[in-house]
Amino acid sequence: MGSTNDVLPNGKLVELAGMEISDEEETTSSLTGYHAVDIGISDVGAVCLTWDNLIVTVCAAEKSGSSRSILEGSTGYAHPGRILAIMGPSGCGKSTLLDALAGRLASNAQQSGRILVNGRNQELAFGTSAYVTQDDRLMTTLTVREAVYYSAQLQLPDTMSKSDKWKRAEMVIKEMGLQSSMDTRIGNGGSRGLSGGQKRRVSICQEILTRPWLLFMDEPTSGLDSAASFHVMSRIALLARQSGRTIVVSVHQPSTDVFGLFDDLCLLAYGKTIYFGNAASASQFFSESGYACPVLKNPADHYLKTVNKDFEQGIEEASAVEAIRILVMSYYSSDYRQKVLKQAAELNKKDGKLKKGNRSGFLNQCVVLTKRSGMNMFRDIGYYRLRLAIFFTIALTLDALFYRIDNTFTSIADRVAVMLFVSGFLTFMSISGFPSFVEDIKIFERERLNGHYGVVAYVIGHTFSSMPFVALVTVIPAVTTYFVVGLHEGIVHFVFFTLNLYACMLIVESLMMVVASIVPNFILGIITGAGIQGLLMLTGGFFRLPDELPLPVWKFPLYYIASAKYTFQGFCKNEFIGLTFINKKEQFPPMITGELVLSYILEMEVGYSKWVDLIIVFGMVVIYKILFICIIKIKEKIVPMKRAMKRSKALKPIKS
Repeated sequence: MGSTNDVLPNGKLVELAGMEISDEEETTSSLTGYHAVDIGISDVGAVCLTWDNLIVTVCAAEKSGSSRSILEGSTGYAHPGRILAIMGPSGCGKSTLLDALAGRLASNAQQSGRILVNGRNQELAFGTSAYVTQDDRLMTTLTVREAVYYSAQLQLPDTMSKSDKWKRAEMVIKEMGLQSSMDTRIGNGGSRGLSGGQKRRVSICQEILTRPWLLFMDEPTSGLDSAASFHVMSRIALLARQSGRTIVVSVHQPSTDVFGLFDDLCLLAYGKTIYFGNAASASQFFSESGYACPVLKNPADHYLKTVNKDFEQGIEEASAVEAIRILVMSYYSSDYRQKVLKQAAELNKKDGKLKKGNRSGFLNQCVVLTKRSGMNMFRDIGYYRLRLAIFFTIALTLDALFYRIDNTFTSIADRVAVMLFVSGFLTFMSISGFPSFVEDIKIFERERLNGHYGVVAYVIGHTFSSMPFVALVTVIPAVTTYFVVGLHEGIVHFVFFTLNLYACMLIVESLMMVVASIVPNFILGIITGAGIQGLLMLTGGFFRLPDELPLPVWKFPLYYIASAKYTFQGFCKNEFIGLTFINKKEQFPPMITGELVLSYILEMEVGYSKWVDLIIVFGMVVIYKILFICIIKIKEKIVPMKRAMKRSKALKPIKS
């Protein structure tokens, strides 16, 4: 393994000589036997990445205006065909450096210094680079083949045929050693599927479909055991050396085997560079600085323990703070740093402009997202299937309790009760799909950040894929309830009843999507969604009549913006207008019209048609969709800012 860390001549890349590794049986010996081949940057599009005196500061508090340095004067490079590992204790600036190089810094982070790509100050174009996040956000109901192929359809240009996209998907699956698991569903905690290492490789598959020459990976071994970590990293090593890709990974505490796969090492300690250079030479540097690695000890463990301030004492009676100070001074005055500067200068001579890759078209993205989301909804029992069974059971109960209600005065209360239950409870049950919404949002955020598609395409795809399922869970209870209970006869009345119930379902689903975009937590989200829905129901005008609602807040504006007002009003107009009821009580006339019930008993607005109420509800659905888009746009700026502020708080200044 030592040969993998040898310094390569400029312009030389390493390629593994046709080594095949099975799905879960990679071994260290599989990474031997490669030979060097000469691949010029201009020939294959390989990417050289260099940075000089990179400084990143973040505003620690908006009111005080103070800032804190997260990264202090980092200089280094990433070479084609090699793996650069950014390592250090928690809060050292690993993710910040990775985000800075990938162009993903938060809007409140200020960056200075120089980052060059192939010797030029240029942005990383789509298809040139990819970013694999730390957590595997995958659609668990899909198989490996389906997940990667759908991702290929979303990213690869429309000029590629479907067969070529299939071939590309199968190619990257084989590159990651997942060919024996192609037809296995990804699965989650509740259903058996792929292992943690396999899921991580599926995530990598989805990001290398565009054949990016520069690959960023945020802690790819996080949450994996040592064996799974090595399986993942060995595949990444093959990826770098077979195709000449430039790979930059951040790692926390790799095992000895994983550390042996790294070509170059950037060791950070609380924003400061402790060492940069050949990974195999790091032990010599630590030895020369007075912190030699003991025999038979994992070098990575030794490096991290030496510079970790969380330990009370460092090594050999010197504190970690003192060790950091000595190592920083030793590195900046050593030949190792001079070699870094020289190598970076050589790489900057490789002048090459990046070519922007072609994206999939907007219409194609909408179609693919609709198909993928529809398949997920069909297979996920928590989305609609379980809800349909519950709705059908509830509908049968309504049939038993309100079977064939008549046209007497007492039937008015019965009809109102049915309308209230249908517009209230059945739509309230839509909140049960919230956990599935949250998982969808997480997948969307990852794919959106990586440039797979936009928020509008996602909203369109999710909306069109959910509409047939919402229609199904609407029509079956509607048919079961309407005719058995004996509501207002006539096909037009039944159609309106079904459409109004359908609009109820859609608006609650849209509301829960908005909540999921703000509160990405199952329990808190369900509580929040139930609270909002309950508030809108209470002010909808049927638990408390409109004239009895307190004017400030509850009637203006809540009563007029509550979707429950318009849905319940539409149900009642559809039911009562045109009916007459027999009355035997003295305070009312012998025959009571439905219009009288609406105006004087229910205090509803009868000056406009029930179809207007229906249009208003559908309009609210559109408004919620637009609100979701706006929230996602705002979150893209706010969330990175919060993460950057947390990183700045985690950093403790080093006394010189």
